[in-house]
Amino acid sequence: MTSLDPAAPSVLVFDVNETLLDIESLGPHFERIFGDANVLRTWFGELVTYSMTLTLSGYYVDFFALGRAVLQMVATIRDVALTDDDVRSLAEGMRTMPAHPDVAPGLAQLRADGYRLVTLTNSPHQPNVSSPLDNAGLGDFFEHQFTVDTLGVFKPSIHLYRRVAAQLGVDTSQCMMVAAHTWDTIGAQGAGMRSALITRPGNAPLVTAGVPQPNLLACNITDLASLLKPRPGRPPAAEATLH
Repeated sequence: MTSLDPAAPSVLVFDVNETLLDIESLGPHFERIFGDANVLRTWFGELVTYSMTLTLSGYYVDFFALGRAVLQMVATIRDVALTDDDVRSLAEGMRTMPAHPDVAPGLAQLRADGYRLVTLTNSPHQPNVSSPLDNAGLGDFFEHQFTVDTLGVFKPSIHLYRRVAAQLGVDTSQCMMVAAHTWDTIGAQGAGMRSALITRPGNAPLVTAGVPQPNLLACNITDLASLLKPRPGRPPAAEATLH
């Protein structure tokens, strides 16, 4: 797919789980608990489904707590006895997922090319605990790590994307959401952002009438960096908090 007009976007807003961090690293936990590493995808799909359900229904619990509850639900459905150690080990695994190998070089190139880089994730910040991004050695690439917990809604609520742009002092049209999940790119486009879909294995665009298509398709972050043209200069970074 061809590169965008170099005048836009100026801000790249990255999803974290699966887009930057490798959730397949959690596979051994599911192999141990369920005897099948592929249950990871069932759990993750249900986790996303119920996060959206809570937002649409006017409820909120943080993503980690919801992840534990969905794990118990999947275990109950499969008649598996879940232990406290199972829950703790998965929680630790979620906090320490490694970055995909293309991420650091891709982010370095995008930053050198003049883009402002931030993240927006469903995962909450925890007091006095390093974020999964920081644990993966990626935190310094980003001007700010936004999470959904202060607004109490999950992606793809359009309010989240618009608030990120507002806190950065830019219009949503100057932002591009970068995500491995089509539901995330659709939400961002509904809020007025551009989007880039990272087609990690197991992810693809949803092609049908009435569904906005990503502005860019890239197989990874270094590929994205090759598709986006360098900007003439990076605007000053703004201090921002999502509240």
